[in-house]
Amino acid sequence: MEGAQALGFSCNYQPHITVPEALAVLPEYEGLAIRSKFQVSKEIIDSAPNLKFIARAGAGMDNIDEPYAREKGITLLNAPEGNRDAVGEQAIGMLLSLMNNFSRADAEVRAGQWRREANRGYELKGKTVGIIGYGFMGSSFARRLSGFGVDVIAFDKYKTGFSDSFAREVSMEQIVKHSDVLSIHVPLTSETKGLVDDEYLFHFRKPIFFLNTARGPIVKTQAVLNAIKQGKILGAGLDVLEVEKFPALGEQPWYQELRTSGKVLLTPHIAGWTFDSYRKISEVLVEKLKTYANQ
Repeated sequence: MEGAQALGFSCNYQPHITVPEALAVLPEYEGLAIRSKFQVSKEIIDSAPNLKFIARAGAGMDNIDEPYAREKGITLLNAPEGNRDAVGEQAIGMLLSLMNNFSRADAEVRAGQWRREANRGYELKGKTVGIIGYGFMGSSFARRLSGFGVDVIAFDKYKTGFSDSFAREVSMEQIVKHSDVLSIHVPLTSETKGLVDDEYLFHFRKPIFFLNTARGPIVKTQAVLNAIKQGKILGAGLDVLEVEKFPALGEQPWYQELRTSGKVLLTPHIAGWTFDSYRKISEVLVEKLKTYANQ
């Protein structure tokens, strides 16, 4: 907000505004700055005839009706550059924890158990890591894998020619055939919703470690649990889920199985949510707002 005001914008900070309240006042505004909680629906957009830009303080744009906003000529700004480092680091942390049983081993030692053989882990060196989606987040994860002696392969439906010193572009068939680790880094869209299901996981040739730090609805949680029981997934790190927050999460038919699985590491949608990224996201948005204002 300080950066926007320095650019000459007048700001009205309303962190607890309700949808009815927003509908009443939005006709007065030319810009809207939001985080993940506020949903910018067609109704919201229609209530703001003077709206020229929406600034999303974060990476994902799934809480905005993007096609309709663009149809209305509204400029959309987001800041994946601000939290890509945090996402890449969390993915590495979750992967190392899963491969070496950190959570289970810690709990056992605290409970008076000293089980070395039961907690024998795997090394990353020599493994093939498959990345789905090679944008800011996927490439950040690949960059952080570069010191581990792994072969990083990546598939992106919407990009070609993106091979670099950190990852090699391949087909989805090669991801399925060669991966020892699979990490999801795609946005939530109508095409990616439910992408990882029973059918998708069935085709993997080798048992994998699985990570999702993108969006929950991309992955069918029951499918992940089924693959764990079948030995197709050795461990899953899930920062995001199809349904998030309680009590709704606790009411899901798969929650008890998820909660009690010793092969799942859960975090509450915090990949990308660091003290550092919280500020960097805003700094990135200010720079983009500056570019927008100078057009």
